[in-house]
Amino acid sequence: MSCSGIAASSFLSLPNQLLGAIQTLVKITRLYYVALNRKEDEARDRLVQDYGTVLRESTVLTAFAGILFGFLLEISIRVPENFAFIDRISLLVALFSITIALSLFVMPVVYHHLQYPYRDIEKFKVRSHRFIIFGLIPAGITLYLGLQIALSSVMNAEYAFALAAVPFVMLFIFFRMRK
Repeated sequence: MSCSGIAASSFLSLPNQLLGAIQTLVKITRLYYVALNRKEDEARDRLVQDYGTVLRESTVLTAFAGILFGFLLEISIRVPENFAFIDRISLLVALFSITIALSLFVMPVVYHHLQYPYRDIEKFKVRSHRFIIFGLIPAGITLYLGLQIALSSVMNAEYAFALAAVPFVMLFIFFRMRK
């Protein structure tokens, strides 16, 4: 074979070599995208799990506040005859307070539906945490007033206000002792 024959056969095999190189490049690219998709899937799974945790907490608190709201609404509609004026005021304040708490406990779900899809899970968790913490304050006020109303049916209203604070003071003390 002459030199020009070798060059011609090499030239003719060039498309086959180029085709083989392209196929290898496509395989490498596919493997890269499969690995990248696995990482994205793992990140997406973690993201969904974090969303789920926050939304489940919100759901439990919403159910608690909703049940308490229903009881307070029923009592405020059918006020017992022996309720003192201060008990009626406490009942209305407790009803307003649990309404605020319920609204704040629902906010992570509302926020999730308004902002979804988004990438920043930390921003979602921080805002949801704030909604829940701010909702715990009026929920605590409602629990305090509910206990005060129950105690005032068996004792003087001033004593009922003081005695109703005891569980919350104990909770505060135990919370501070945990550190």
